Amino acid sequence: MGRVRVRQHVNPLSDKYRQPITLPHWEGIYGNSAQQLHLDIGCARGKFLLKMASLYPKTNFLGIEIREPLVTEANEYRDRLGLTNLHFFFCNINLFLSPLLASLHPDVLQWVTIQFPDPWFKHRHLKRRIVQTELVNTLAQYLADGGTVFLQSDIEIVAQEMKERFLEHPNFKKQHSENWLVKNPFYIATEREIASLNKGKSIYRLLLKTSTKLVSLY
Repeated sequence: MGRVRVRQHVNPLSDKYRQPITLPHWEGIYGNSAQQLHLDIGCARGKFLLKMASLYPKTNFLGIEIREPLVTEANEYRDRLGLTNLHFFFCNINLFLSPLLASLHPDVLQWVTIQFPDPWFKHRHLKRRIVQTELVNTLAQYLADGGTVFLQSDIEIVAQEMKERFLEHPNFKKQHSENWLVKNPFYIATEREIASLNKGKSIYRLLLKTSTKLVSLY
C-alpha cells in the first residue's frame, strides 16, 4: 500500500468532525488494557508511536488523529508489526477527549505528548488550536498522579501559548529550570521534528508533571 495523501490541515470546527463517535472496547484492542498508557494527541502518521510501542511492550500507546485516512494507514502498519500495545483512533480531540479518557481503566493514563500541532496563525482561527483550556482541564482530571505531559513545536508563539495554558492550571508544574527543554526526553523524533532540525529550526519543548515527585520516562 502506498503512502496516503491527505490535506495537511482540516477545520476541527466543521460539522464533519463533530459527529458522535463510538468509543473503543479496550479489552478487545490491547493485549493488556490495564497497562499504563501513553497518549499522543495529533499523532499524524503515527511513526513516533510505532517506534515507541516496539521499544516498550509493557506500556500501551494510543494515537489520536483527526485525519481518518492517516489513522487507517497507521493501524495497518501496526497490524503488520503485530503490536498489541498500540492503537490509533480517529476523533476530534477537543470534543471527545473527556468521554474517551473516561472509558479507560482508572489511573492508566501516565504520559501525554502533543507534538507540533497545527499552528492556525490567523487570529480568527485560534480556537481551532488543539491546546485549549478545556483540554488542559480534562487532562488534569484523568492523568494519574505523577503523570507527565510533553509539548513541543518549532513555532515559538504556539509553544508559548501551550505552555501558558498548562501552567495556568495548578496541577501542572515544569520539570526543568530552563525556559525550554533542550532535548527530547523520549529520544525518538517525529517526522516533523526531524524535518525542522534538518532545516536548522529551533524546537521549543516543555516537560510538565502533575505532582511534586519526579517521574521516570519508562
